[in-house]
Order: sequence, then structure tokens, then C-alpha cells
Amino acid sequence: MKTFKGRVIAGGTAKAEALVSHGGLNTLASFQKALQFGDKKATCSDQNNPDLFGKQMLGKALCLPQTIGSTTGGMVLYCACAMERQPACMLFSKPIDSLAAAGAILADVWVDGVSMPVIDCLGDEFLDYVKDGMTVTVSDDGTVTVEEYTICAPLFGERFFTFVTTLTNPPHYYIILVSLCESSARKEPI
Repeated sequence: MKTFKGRVIAGGTAKAEALVSHGGLNTLASFQKALQFGDKKATCSDQNNPDLFGKQMLGKALCLPQTIGSTTGGMVLYCACAMERQPACMLFSKPIDSLAAAGAILADVWVDGVSMPVIDCLGDEFLDYVKDGMTVTVSDDGTVTVEEYTICAPLFGERFFTFVTTLTNPPHYYIILVSLCESSARKEPI
């Protein structure tokens, strides 16, 4: 587990699975399907962002360096919140641009019952550390905690090797034991 401290743009708390992009988030291109065509899962439609394209953003902790794109960025974030198609939180390694910040702040103030905490200035180490699927917890004061996790994956039909991977830099992999399992796969925090 590792903790990072950033600047609060839109307050609130959240706990969600990380969805990581090492390229900037083009808000209009990413949320276009969700806002114009009724995609309730907010599947990323930005073909120029291979880290996010085709992945569900709804309810995820979006971990990004920055937003990119046009002056519509703030309105797109506001609309995503108003339509309840927003990520659980948005976490930036660099400072957020003023237009995206305005959209997040307006959504925080004007949209009742919807929360999307936004934290920026978390640093490059944050984006280097966090990986897709890790659990991210956001506190009111801008503290972001990233938990490592293990994956138990099934092998060989009825019998299962419990394969555990700890996501750190560099990754470490261990085969721990052979067991009979009822479920096909599960993810558990360590």
C-alpha cells in the first residue's frame, strides 16, 4: 500500500478500482458515446487513447496525467455527472487544466446526490505506481491510498493452482499452492 497527497479540486471521498492512462484524457472524445448515444457504462470512445479505449469509466478511479482537448472539457465533465455517467473520482499526476477543473467544481456544486472527487498534483510517482485494477481510496483532504492486490486464477479445469501476483515495480509472481476451488477466479487485497 502506498499513499500520495494531492490538491483537492472537488471534494469528497471514494473507493474504486483504478483505470490508468499514461496519455492525456480527451474528455469530449472519451465521454462522447456516454453523453450523445446513451452508453450508461461510459465506455471510453477515444480511439487515440489505447490505455482507456473500449473500457468502462463509470465508477472507476480514473488515474491520469492531465486532460487534453478543447474548451468543451469542463462542460463534458459536468454533463457526465448530471447524467450519472461519471467516474468514481479523477486523479491527476499533474495540475488539472482550468476548464476541466471548472466542470468538476460546477458538478460538485450544482448536481445533487452525485459525487466525483477530483485531486491533482499527485506527482509522476503516483502514475508510475498505480495499475489497472488496484483499489484506490480518496479522502477529503486529498490523500490517495493505492492498495496492492493479488489475483487467484484458475488452471486445469476442476483443479486450481492459486497464482498470486503482487503488482509493484518490478512485478513479482509466485505459485503458492494447489487447491480445489468452487469459484473460477477471485481478486483479494493483501
